[in-house]
Amino acid sequence: MRTEDKEDTTIYTVVVNHEEQYSIWPSYKPMPKGWRDAGKSGLKAECLAYIKEVWVDMRPLSVRKQMERLAQMRLEAPKEENKTNGSEEHVKEKSLVERLSTGTHPVEVSIRPERNVEEFKMCLDRAYAHIKFTGTRGGTELGVNLENGVIDLSKADFENQRGSVHLVGELRLDYVDVRCIADIDLETLTGEGHLEPVHS
Repeated sequence: MRTEDKEDTTIYTVVVNHEEQYSIWPSYKPMPKGWRDAGKSGLKAECLAYIKEVWVDMRPLSVRKQMERLAQMRLEAPKEENKTNGSEEHVKEKSLVERLSTGTHPVEVSIRPERNVEEFKMCLDRAYAHIKFTGTRGGTELGVNLENGVIDLSKADFENQRGSVHLVGELRLDYVDVRCIADIDLETLTGEGHLEPVHS
């Protein structure tokens, strides 16, 4: 039997570095310098599936922070619009948090590698889900830490993939602590949601 035909039974550890980039490392080897345990171990396929689920933004942390700073600077700069009777009106564009905190917006559950009710239920069991606001430019996908005591599953029939789930969870978006509230239809895994700033 060729070596490549043998099943890989090595136990791996998911590791992450200071830039929040993920990889796997054989558990029996000393942790490589600059990396730390991400809290998941198992066979190679399990670890890679975990990475695919949690590593939703491939940009290094430093790049993400720089882009957030640039975006914040653009939002803080007054936007010049309508010129009437020679006078200039400066209108400040609403931030993403402000826009998503006004009214309700179309959302969908974002699940990898497969988008189905079973995977969604697993997310709920882990008290963490990705909710995508589909009405924004390009869609805004948010990782939400769900509040177990507030989630309402009383109208959910997971076995028959019917009914709805009421989700409440917190996250930080554009330097603002917010609560995400969404009602998801199990048949389509879509629904409506909005954000609420959390005031300390």
